[in-house]
Amino acid sequence: MSEVIGIDLGTTYSCVAYMNGQTPTVIPNLEGSNTTPSVVSFAAGQRLVGLPALRQAITNPENTIYSVKRLIGKKYDSPEMAELRTKFPYKMLEAPNGDILIEAGGELYTPQEISAFILGYLKQCAENYLGTSVEEAIITVPAYFNDHQRQATKDAAAICGLKVLRIINEPTAASLAYGFNTRKNGRVAVYDLGGGTFDVTILEIQDGVFHILSTSGDTFLGGDDFDNRLMAWLLQEFQREHGIDLSQDKFALQRIKEAAEKAKRELSFTPETEISLPFICNTDRGSLHIRKKINRSFLEQLTADLVERTLLICEQALKDAHLNVSRIDEVILVGSQTRMPLVKQMVSQYFQRQPAARINPDEIVAMGAALQASINKGQGRDLVLLLDVTPFSLGIETENGLFQKIIERNTTIPARKTMAFTTVENNQRRVRIHVLQGESPMAKDNKSLATFDLVGIDPAPAGVPQIDVTFEIDADGLLRVSARDTGTGRQQKIEIKPSAGLLPEQLQEIIERRQQEVRSRDEEGLL
Repeated sequence: MSEVIGIDLGTTYSCVAYMNGQTPTVIPNLEGSNTTPSVVSFAAGQRLVGLPALRQAITNPENTIYSVKRLIGKKYDSPEMAELRTKFPYKMLEAPNGDILIEAGGELYTPQEISAFILGYLKQCAENYLGTSVEEAIITVPAYFNDHQRQATKDAAAICGLKVLRIINEPTAASLAYGFNTRKNGRVAVYDLGGGTFDVTILEIQDGVFHILSTSGDTFLGGDDFDNRLMAWLLQEFQREHGIDLSQDKFALQRIKEAAEKAKRELSFTPETEISLPFICNTDRGSLHIRKKINRSFLEQLTADLVERTLLICEQALKDAHLNVSRIDEVILVGSQTRMPLVKQMVSQYFQRQPAARINPDEIVAMGAALQASINKGQGRDLVLLLDVTPFSLGIETENGLFQKIIERNTTIPARKTMAFTTVENNQRRVRIHVLQGESPMAKDNKSLATFDLVGIDPAPAGVPQIDVTFEIDADGLLRVSARDTGTGRQQKIEIKPSAGLLPEQLQEIIERRQQEVRSRDEEGLL
């Protein structure tokens, strides 16, 4: 019988788990580690994933892809991408539909395909460990992932042969694992600072019911940004001392990035460390080196504002939940960046309590996903109900370019709501429904999800016809919208698909191509 697994597809590290009887258990990768670097590298005609790929980062930077989670579901010309393109050593191009393409190993890949290589490796690890096929999974995403990013994650799973039973938010998964281990009732704040994203979720646990009260976050705030601060300082210092800008040297930049990340990690456990990069570049005057001693206090000065940004988001989440910090009973830290002493200190001060430290922050999300997999299979009787929320408001464009919210953010899902509208012109036979996601009162400032027309309305003066618009969100946070003319009974429905991303035929083409690759490798192994 096929096993259902839980996967935390992270920006820097990923993790996979399953239910071993009544216990969520992390599955080690092929190297024996519980977490896998979310890195894919192309070298000498081979595709490497995980630790072997990470080892290629310095010697083969242009063909080593990391932090792809920051790219998935994003547009090439978005402001966030303009900044990232200057920091990543691999090449990104604009797809015909405005999405991102990654050039590596002489080929072009979508972020979904790169993510699929990571998911496929985790699937292989699980099959080797469990001794059975794995075809279904629960996959976690940041709570603040929008509809495009969630659908792109499901597409990535489909490419590697995984059926996604449910997409759940990372903080929600962490709270499931926490609740399973403690059996406590109360209000919990889940502070999730990973490699590329930050989320905070406020929830209430009561007798096996996990009720999400609010969620907030930033999909471009994470451990990578802490690394980048230290990188920027090292580059600035080198230019000040030697008059040389290393930011255009991809080989040097990758070495500096790796050294910055290593120093950041070491400073979580030691008060001082040294960054030593010999022969970082060659000049007419000879070879130049980087050698800097850095203490924890200096790193904290460089990055304190990043932690402060997370606390502002925590404040918004508490406000949305109609709570103050005194009513929070427990704080859970999730994500590798929460190992930083400054993060622990500032979170403790803000919430006025020490965070829980019973579960590994790198593994708790995958364990929670495994628990959700158990629930989906009809097991996990102790966790009877999970009530999640939608992170963004959803609605339509109305007269004068205004945005009318139909489902407010932090509404418990699944959800269904209907709102009545009318025509704005006499004898109007058609209305256009423009579906949007966001918080701005102006439609143009929100994210467009879809547009469709309801036709055949009976001629009538403006304001007379009644058009009922219904929004339905499923447990994965994916949306369906319908519009119905109450006078004629005519109705038009649409299942919201990303206005960016892979079309069904493109997705099928990629799946068939990857399946052919697998068959070719199998045939070569038999020769």
